[in-house]
Amino acid sequence: MRSSVPAARPKAKILYVEDDIDLQKSVSFILWKEGYQILCAETGGDAIELARQEKPDLILLDLLLPGIDGYKVCNILKRDAATANTAIIMVTARKQVKDVVAGFKEFADDYITKPFEPEILLARIQALLRRRIKLGEQATSIIKVDDLVIHPDAYEVFISGKKACLSKTEFDILAVLAGKPNQVFTRSRILDCVREDGYPVTERVVDYHITGLRKKMGKARKYIQTVRGVGYKFDAGDNTS
Repeated sequence: MRSSVPAARPKAKILYVEDDIDLQKSVSFILWKEGYQILCAETGGDAIELARQEKPDLILLDLLLPGIDGYKVCNILKRDAATANTAIIMVTARKQVKDVVAGFKEFADDYITKPFEPEILLARIQALLRRRIKLGEQATSIIKVDDLVIHPDAYEVFISGKKACLSKTEFDILAVLAGKPNQVFTRSRILDCVREDGYPVTERVVDYHITGLRKKMGKARKYIQTVRGVGYKFDAGDNTS
């Protein structure tokens, strides 16, 4: 485990998990030049330890790692209350749809394949960080619907007094829908709200996240309703406060 020299103009703290040392050095230098604070890890175990210690704003996570693989690392960090809100971008040579879906299944917030252009990686990072800030600024009021309580500024959801373990993308989708109750959102509009860089995946990824969100919401899943042929809406009736 090791970290690079901190950036002179810190923007955000990024943990880069990559066991290819040459690639790690080159990408870290690119990020450093952009003003980011860079931390590096070469194994899954080191990544988990460093993420818990340093609380990075974003993690670039390779999948094929010594010891614990990237999928498991992502799952562990997203289920840990201390790191659950950290944005995670999986960076891998795996390009098949099943691999992308597997990444989101483990709660990844974004997915980029190797080889990649530095400009594209930087754009993805900037978009994800902007989205995090934007959602925090736009939705700071607590939303209450019966036993469902959403704290947008704290990225927390409570159902019947119990905290729900949502991925960042699941939370963002819920915040977008609940922020405008009874308004119908198309799948493409949901993607636009939670991904600002034209993320190149099909709209069925939204369906996947909605399915995961509903499973974790228990009885409160009734508020997330499907509008056939259009998209989704948060049906709160007259109970929103």
